[in-house]
Amino acid sequence: MLRLINLAVIGALVIGAAWLYEIKYSSTRAAEHVAKLRAEIRRERDAIAALRAEWARLDNPDRIQILARRHLTLKPVETTQFDSLDHLPEKPVEIVPPGSADPIGALIENMVDPEVVTGSVVEPEANH
Repeated sequence: MLRLINLAVIGALVIGAAWLYEIKYSSTRAAEHVAKLRAEIRRERDAIAALRAEWARLDNPDRIQILARRHLTLKPVETTQFDSLDHLPEKPVEIVPPGSADPIGALIENMVDPEVVTGSVVEPEANH
């Protein structure tokens, strides 16, 4: 009987040691995975910082101004280019009433003048 108890205790110790080894091995794998994720996060943060620095360099107004002068033929804005508000065209007529169940059908029904639909401004006729 004593021999059977000794064998049972030895078996329990072997099973416990194997279980403990499995726990240690899985925790080591988990720690390695966490370390890899932290390194990847660090690399991604460094890449984001580099991209933000590059964006700040590219978005610099002085650099954009130099490129605009080099590649565009722009002229300074003159005061004669502005017009008063009373020369603006009238607000376009509302073609489709709000809340209409069939906006395309309402558009077709209300289509009278194609100039109204596009909202284009009719230029005055030139006297010849």
